[in-house]
Amino acid sequence: MAESPRNPLRALSTAKYVAGQGVRTLWYSGHYALLRRNMGGFSRPDEPAFKPASGQPSFKAMRREFFKAYQRDLANIEAGLYPRPRDAQPSQLPAALRRSRLFLKDADAVNKRRLERNGTEVREETRTGNYPAYYRQNFHYQSGGWFSDESADIYDTQVEVLFTGSADVMRRCVLGEIAKLMKGRDQRQTQLLDLACGTGRFLASVMDAFPRLNATGLDLSPNYTEKAKDEVRQWKSAEIIQGQAEAMPLPDASQDIIVSIYLFHELPPKVRPVVAKDIARVLKPGGSFVFADSIQLGDTPEMDGLLEYFPEGFHEPYYKHYLTEDFGKLFSEAGLEPSEPDPVFLTKIQTWKKPDA
Repeated sequence: MAESPRNPLRALSTAKYVAGQGVRTLWYSGHYALLRRNMGGFSRPDEPAFKPASGQPSFKAMRREFFKAYQRDLANIEAGLYPRPRDAQPSQLPAALRRSRLFLKDADAVNKRRLERNGTEVREETRTGNYPAYYRQNFHYQSGGWFSDESADIYDTQVEVLFTGSADVMRRCVLGEIAKLMKGRDQRQTQLLDLACGTGRFLASVMDAFPRLNATGLDLSPNYTEKAKDEVRQWKSAEIIQGQAEAMPLPDASQDIIVSIYLFHELPPKVRPVVAKDIARVLKPGGSFVFADSIQLGDTPEMDGLLEYFPEGFHEPYYKHYLTEDFGKLFSEAGLEPSEPDPVFLTKIQTWKKPDA
């Protein structure tokens, strides 16, 4: 039997996706290559080259998982779980060039902190604020930590460069999990919380897919929350509030869905269970928590060595402990029930449910 001809509109949509994501990958890969050339790799001068205990990562496995993430993203889009990304458009080039200049201008200062192992530059500057000590650091050695408009402006560029353009792809796969949870729900009767929403980039993609959803983005940074407000301003049912993840300014049993992306690896071990318990408190009975963060040791064994490199090149004071944290135990003790974890390239996605009352 002859194969049926492929839908030309679908083929065109696929071609646009491949072209757009290809442009993004080249753009951010070029930035990454330039950054690595200027900073001279992960090792510092006069120090022996770092050798991961797990052995050198498999670049074949990295390429495989990298492309699998894009295949999954495209499959989700073609299944109607969320819209095709609207990036890599000619109209966006001026803004991309501006952020590129700011990113490259800041790179020397970031590298200077890396060489000096100075990850607490902002601590003195933020003594007057009501912020926990663990938060008052220059995570990733970024200028201003979480406490400057400039940091908020280039943060998403920094993340995309680190992941060579695949950060949004991994985030959209998280959006795919939310889409499955939204099936059969009335958006207007559903409350979603983006915990540690940062600049609001992910929440904007949630609202783009579900424009009548009642959504809240919560973050502790005053500068990032202002950036997030701009990101979601067009949606009247979305709001941004400032607050701590371990003491959320939200009522008990008020959220149907909570999502956190790349939060837990930046929390101290003693704070993680506190945040988990507050997530359980804020969730409605029957509600779901979508956890998305770095894969851990053993999730994709061929890439374990790569995970060991990360805290060597960036200021991530709690990442080594994160790699072996027992999240099954942590969230179960908070009263949540797990689904199977789902690795997507360098991100692990897992949904936890609060039992019905």
